[in-house]
Formats: sequence, C-alpha cells, structure tokens
Amino acid sequence: MQVQSLHSLASTIVKSLECVLHSLKGLYGIAGIDEAGRGPMIGPMVICGILVGPDRLHELVEIGAKDSKTLTHRSRLLLKGKIEKITAKIEMRIITADDIDRLRKRTTLNVIEEIEFASIAKILKPKEIYLDAADVNAERFGRTIGELSGIASKGTKIVSEHKADAKYPIVSAASIIAKVQRDLAIERYHEKYGDFGSGYPNDPKTVKFVRNLVRDGKKLPPIIRKSWESVRKIIDEEATDQTKLS
Repeated sequence: MQVQSLHSLASTIVKSLECVLHSLKGLYGIAGIDEAGRGPMIGPMVICGILVGPDRLHELVEIGAKDSKTLTHRSRLLLKGKIEKITAKIEMRIITADDIDRLRKRTTLNVIEEIEFASIAKILKPKEIYLDAADVNAERFGRTIGELSGIASKGTKIVSEHKADAKYPIVSAASIIAKVQRDLAIERYHEKYGDFGSGYPNDPKTVKFVRNLVRDGKKLPPIIRKSWESVRKIIDEEATDQTKLS
C-alpha cells in the first residue's frame, strides 16, 4: 500500500510539474482545428480553431458535438451557440475564392491550409491540439503545423489524423462553426447571384450555374474558383462547343 501511495504521489507531482511548465510556456487547454469548403467550385474555404479548458471538454460530448457533415443546418446552428459558450477562444480564417485563385498561382491548397492552420495554432497556444489533416500523410501534416506555429518546440501535444472531425469532439466543434460560417457566406451569395446550389462540383445546379455564365460569355464572378479543375473543364467544354458551331 505504501509503495502504491508513493507511486500515486510521484505521479501527482509529475503532473503538477507538467502543468507548471506548460503555464510558464503560456500553454493552456485543448484545441481543435478543421476546415469547411475545401473542395467546392464556389465560395470560401473556412478554417476554424477552438480552445477549450480541460475541465469543460466533456461538455462538447454532452451537447452532441459531432462531424458537421452528419448534422442538419438547423442542428449546426443550435450547436454553434452552445459551443461558443463552452470555448475559451475561437479563431477563424476565411479564404475567399479570389484568395484561393491568387494563392494557387504560386503554391498548393495544402500549403495554404498549413499556413492558416499554423497561424491559428500559434494564437491558441494549447497544451494539446487535434487536427483534421489536409495532407495525405497525416503525421507529416502535424509536424508541419507544429513547426510553422512554434507550438511543437513549446511542448504542445499534437494529434493529426484524417477524419479527426468524426473522432474527436473538439475537432467536431471546430468543424461545426466552420461549416456554419461557410453556409452563411453561401446564403449571402445566393441573395446576390441567385440560387446556384451548394457550390460543389457534384451538384448539378452548381454546374449549370457556372456553365450558363460561361456559355453566355459573362465574366465569372469572384465567388467562383476559376483555378478549379472542374471550372476549367466547363470553360474548355464550352470553348470546344463554340468552335464546332463556328
């Protein structure tokens, strides 16, 4: 019993020292980062990071935070309000279609995500961080974020996995807020440009919207990702059709 007590005491002391060390380095809480809108032809990509105190993490489970893609729009809106009350800090990055087109002239979408994920992680400064990896190599993605943000050298525990939004409530919560923010942007675009659907290339309404603009010879609005392969394909197809007609 005495040996067990000593072992327990030693464990408690080690944990206390770790907490003090993290505090001295400015680290606090548990963070999760995820994006919404990586693949669509239309609209922004939104990246969200949230920070939650360790004593409140369980509340994310209790309110039902899970992968935003499995939730209805109404459910996401309701959960967003609850998540905001639980979090200690929220950081958001909105990369517009124009931004994406401009940046992709000199880099890749993965690098764009790495830079933005890292900028969020640097501000949150968590003891632990969970990332929904954008790289095909999830471990490499985590290392990159750790190095770019500087949190790895401070001792932050970094967990980088594919489909992290379906595994960790902290990432699910970030995913929900990012998705709601993108949905709001799409709603505003619908009001200005008409109903073009979801903005994704597998949505017939979206494809028809872009195709009609190209066919009518109209300038593509800034909400459309002109560097996207699916958009380039439509432009090329319409150019071929016009050539045949002439």
